[in-house]
Amino acid sequence: MGCLGAGGGRVVDSLMGLAPGRASGLGVAVNQTGPIPLDAKFTCQPGELLALVGPSGSGKTTLLRTIAGLYRPQSGQVVCAGDVWFDAERKHSLSPQNRQVGIVFQDYALFPHLTALENIQLPLRHLPQPQRRDQAEHWLAKVRLQGLGKRYPNALSGGQQQRVALARALARDPKVLLLDEPFSAVDQVTRRRLQRELALLRQQIEIPIVLVTHDLEEATALADQICVLHNGVSLQQAAPETLFRRPASPLIARLLDRHNLFEGVVVDVKGQLRLQWGETHLEVAEGLINLSQGETVAWYLPPSDIVLHRRDRPSYGERENPLAATVEELVVLGGITSVSLRVNHGDMLRFDIATHAARRNQLTRGAVVNVSLLAKGIHLLPGHQVRADAHDKRK
Repeated sequence: MGCLGAGGGRVVDSLMGLAPGRASGLGVAVNQTGPIPLDAKFTCQPGELLALVGPSGSGKTTLLRTIAGLYRPQSGQVVCAGDVWFDAERKHSLSPQNRQVGIVFQDYALFPHLTALENIQLPLRHLPQPQRRDQAEHWLAKVRLQGLGKRYPNALSGGQQQRVALARALARDPKVLLLDEPFSAVDQVTRRRLQRELALLRQQIEIPIVLVTHDLEEATALADQICVLHNGVSLQQAAPETLFRRPASPLIARLLDRHNLFEGVVVDVKGQLRLQWGETHLEVAEGLINLSQGETVAWYLPPSDIVLHRRDRPSYGERENPLAATVEELVVLGGITSVSLRVNHGDMLRFDIATHAARRNQLTRGAVVNVSLLAKGIHLLPGHQVRADAHDKRK
């Protein structure tokens, strides 16, 4: 969780393996106390897509501007493809023009008086005109807009404008591609189509891609790595599956909209350490290493590791940490039903289930059901307190 301290720009070379002269991806490690507080560190390798997620004001766009050279933090480094783009200690900062960055903005930023083809040609002005046009046509085809090069932006749909902006960014032959909430201004159907286009396009380009998004589903679907930011601090970077199953703190879990956060006490049951949660003794697969009997520890359970026992036949894992609970709330959202269960000591378990399965199991508010908490899913968070963490999130 910790990032750079003040004046700690050289940490990038040692921790990220991104020293000058070495072919590599993107490494960012920056720090400042104000006016925009930052204490962030992350990497993105060639061919990877890294999503920066976090609430408004967490520093996502500022970090994108830092990579592009549009903002200079007080301390730290930005290294890309083995070249140092920014080093506060050495007072070194390449201009945006010399960083070979492709940027796609939320509002597209196309020139309305230029055609799609002319917009794409803008970063190619160093080439002779015939070659410039050929290159622009090439990128127009890459984003599946053949035949639309003569249209002006106002004659293109929002999705088409976004693809022109993407083609223009890639025409620069960038060393990194920065996407600042690129799909937020289009409707949901177009958004899914553009996400698919990006997924196809990134198979053809071998550069780091950094995506800023508020949409966790979008980040999960597109990203190889996700970096969670809060108040300018990078809290954790990991693959989506790791992040959603093994958040490093209760705060990170909450920022990712995870709810099953609890506290338990380490107890000795017949010579084996277990976690006591209310009146229930829980088996924990990952072990209680370096924890002492009687110690209180925060823990998290992914919703996918709550197994509802079927009424008509045995369920997988039903003998694993079984307990009874009362249905507190049912919210039907189309084919998915969100279920909240209250256990006997007052804590609430939340998970989703297919609506047809909820009906088959006769789930109704107030009904008593049996569930199992899979031992492999219980993730311990030593050194954290759930309630104190919740207070930190409100600050």
